[in-house]
Amino acid sequence: MSKILVTGASGKLGTLVIRHLLKTENVAPGNIVAASRDPAKLAALQSEGVETRRADFTDPGSLSEAFKGIDRLLIISTDAIGSRVPQHEAAVAGAIKAGVTRLFYTSMFSPETSKVSFAPEHQASEAAIKASGLAYSIFRNGWYMENLFNGLPAALASGNWYNAAGEGGTSYIARDDIARAMAAELANPADQSTIYTLSGGHAYSKAEIAALARTITGKPLAVVDVTEEQLAGGLKAAGIPEAFIPVIVSVEAATRAGNLATVTPDAEKLARTPLQSLKDFLEANKAAL
Repeated sequence: MSKILVTGASGKLGTLVIRHLLKTENVAPGNIVAASRDPAKLAALQSEGVETRRADFTDPGSLSEAFKGIDRLLIISTDAIGSRVPQHEAAVAGAIKAGVTRLFYTSMFSPETSKVSFAPEHQASEAAIKASGLAYSIFRNGWYMENLFNGLPAALASGNWYNAAGEGGTSYIARDDIARAMAAELANPADQSTIYTLSGGHAYSKAEIAALARTITGKPLAVVDVTEEQLAGGLKAAGIPEAFIPVIVSVEAATRAGNLATVTPDAEKLARTPLQSLKDFLEANKAAL
């Protein structure tokens, strides 16, 4: 069996991918390497027989060492918006130096054309992978259902959900479903280099999500349409850090343009099981709303 390394293994997605490698794909712990810039956070995986290594994307020298003996490398995109490209390029360079056979990468929908402010970082990272000469599997991941926790609970508390996305939809998908699909591809990759678009089965507008939330929680919730400028002003007044406001507004613009509404069967085909619906997800997480 090939040796698989998952970067960002202490994060939410990385942890789930490794869980599915172990439990769903039945990959032996000895064939999995969990990597993090802080390996101390990987003690639980280490206790299960998973090897742990230090891989710090801000320390390029650590990467080729971390990737030694690895056949399949999953690069989970870092959270360093604005600095991702050199970090990911360093990971690709480290993979080439270490003799990695195949690269896997977590990207986003249509990075070449998306209005999301950090889309160009994913486009450049994909380009570095394609230029590496290595076989690859790129996962263009949809928006997590969990992302709704960033705004929906507060909207339900106030009764108003401010919307600059018009009637645009988002094909939300549960993080666990993405992780299951990715683990399947890591365990048994396609013969050729491949790009997957991992989405839910339906693109929901805010109005549709609000209707679900009202039914599930019994709370009133009105969708209030605003301009991007009004949304930015409201976010600033609410105390959102100014550096994040353009990112949030760009997501609304992308949603309005249809950039987040792509629906494909890729995730369900890879996962080999029906995906969790948004309704079921919200019902299961009612307490968080």
